[in-house]
Parts: sequence; structure tokens; C-alpha cells
Amino acid sequence: MADRGDPEHDRFKAMYDQHYPAVLRYASRRVGAEAARDIAAETFLTAWRRLDRVPPGQPLPWLYATARKCLANELRRQGRRELLDSRIRTEAARGRYLTGPEPAEQVAERLAVLAALATLRPSDQEALRLIEWERLDVAAAAQVMGCSAATFRVRLHRARRRLARALGQADEPGGNDPDGSDPDAVIRPARSEIRA
Repeated sequence: MADRGDPEHDRFKAMYDQHYPAVLRYASRRVGAEAARDIAAETFLTAWRRLDRVPPGQPLPWLYATARKCLANELRRQGRRELLDSRIRTEAARGRYLTGPEPAEQVAERLAVLAALATLRPSDQEALRLIEWERLDVAAAAQVMGCSAATFRVRLHRARRRLARALGQADEPGGNDPDGSDPDAVIRPARSEIRA
């Protein structure tokens, strides 16, 4: 690395200090704590090597997009897609995602949401996670997914509808959607479950 006082070094250090925890959380929610440290390290190594490509004002979406690519490579190399789904179900069944004692109905709802989420396509899961777990706005989430904000809105809407169907929610007339369903009505109560 460059000497202290070098503007590139200072910029990278400030970015690392500010955003490393968020990148680590992003990866941890997808592959677990141990592998997440490797993903975060690879993400920031890439950021250092390509510092001229990192947007100076808002680097976090760029870092998430880079972490997403690192995750995809890791999952491809190790064939971890099935293992990840199995781990999510196993840990949810053990109650690992619970933050404290909860009534049985909330536990059952949480397990149902996690199970329904696991049945969605990876791109649907990622769209929901970026909005609900990472709390990104549509523009930043679209950047992570490598598409326009308009395209991401459509993908998010469809992902919410698929999650609602996976949860067994019947469409009711009078919602915000032209077809009469209101996918947000299903997502709103489930947000705490998805974020777990």
C-alpha cells in the first residue's frame, strides 16, 4: 500500500473504515460469518486495485456489487447453492435467527417466511434482501443488480408477488396493483422475518 498521507491511501482507508461492517454483514447474511470475512477481504482488495472505478461519493453500492460478484464466484467454485439453502433452513429450524423469546405464532411466521424465501429464484431473493436486509433504495439496489432502476422496480414487484404466493397469500381485490393484489401488504408484516 501507499505511504501514509497519500490521497489514495487516505480515501481507501476512510472507505474501508466506514463501509467494511456493512459489506461484512452483506456477505454474512448470504454465506455465514467465516466465509463472509473472505468475501469482504476480496471485495476491498478489488476496491484497492480499482480505486479509480469506485464512485467517490457513494461507494457502498459499488462495494455491494463487487461483493455480489465475489459471492457468485465463491458459490460456483464450491457448489454451495444447495448447502446454503440447507443451512438457512437448518438454522431457522434451530431458532438461530431469533433475537429472544417470541410467541409461537411469530416463530411459525418467521419460519414460514424463511422457507418461502428459500423457494424463490436467487435473483428474487437478492432483490428482496437488498431492499429489506441491506435497506438500500431502489436506485442503489439496481446498481448492485446491474440493471436500471425501472427494471429493478419491476423485478422487486414480481419478487414480492412470488413471495406472497409462496406464503400462500391469496390476492385480494382493491390493492395497489393493477391486477388487484398488493404485494407490499404481504411484505410489510414479513419484513422483520426477512431481515432476521
